[in-house]
Order: sequence, then structure tokens, then C-alpha cells
Amino acid sequence: MIFVDTNVLLDVVTDDENFAEWSIAQLEAAALQGDLLINDCVYAELSVGYREKERLDAFIEAAGLRHEMIPRDALFLAGKAFSAYRQAKGTKQNVLPDFFIGAHATVLSVPLLTRDARRYRTYFPSLELICPE
Repeated sequence: MIFVDTNVLLDVVTDDENFAEWSIAQLEAAALQGDLLINDCVYAELSVGYREKERLDAFIEAAGLRHEMIPRDALFLAGKAFSAYRQAKGTKQNVLPDFFIGAHATVLSVPLLTRDARRYRTYFPSLELICPE
């Protein structure tokens, strides 16, 4: 299993000129290794780009993504990591979903496919990342 971050999926959906090719290749490689997972936060972030739930669900199915609810252990870990971020004087306001995603992948002990490795490396140091170097 490999957990997929929203930014990788958005690269594909928007045909991002800098990262679409990398993201597609990584998703294809990851799919050969097992299930591709997303959670509620990824679903919600993706939904911003869709007018109808059915179209989003069709994309998720076509991409071979499996949606899992966030377990309570991950919710607790996300809260602790977010608290550490705030104590370290983190000021970005839109980061909480990243903590839910990182904590969920950590609790499941699965790699995270992402383009935004810095925060994950800082707050989830045991998390294996698949990211551009």
C-alpha cells in the first residue's frame, strides 16, 4: 500500500506543466506495488476542483484509489504533530490537512507519495516518503 498526497493527484487532474509527468509515473509505479490510499482530507481537498461528487468519485475510481477513514490513532498523532508545529512558531494556516495525511500514513506504516516532503520529514520522521529529490 502507498498513501497518495493531494498535490500528486492535483498534478494529474490539472496537467501541471512541472510535475504531471513525474506524478503520473510515480502513481503508475506505486500501483504496481499495491493499493493506492487516500483519506478524508485528500478527498475534501480534491473536491474543490469538482462541481459534482459523482465526477470526483469517477476520478478516484479511474485512478484506482482506495478511500479510508482516518483512524483515531492517526487523529491523535496529527493533533500532537500540529501542536509541535505551532510551538515551533509555524505560521501557515492551511497545514492541518497535511498533519492528518502524514499521521494516517505513519499509523498505517505505509509510504507517502508527495511533492511536499519538508513538513512530513520534520513532523513524521519515521514516515517513508516517495518524493522528487
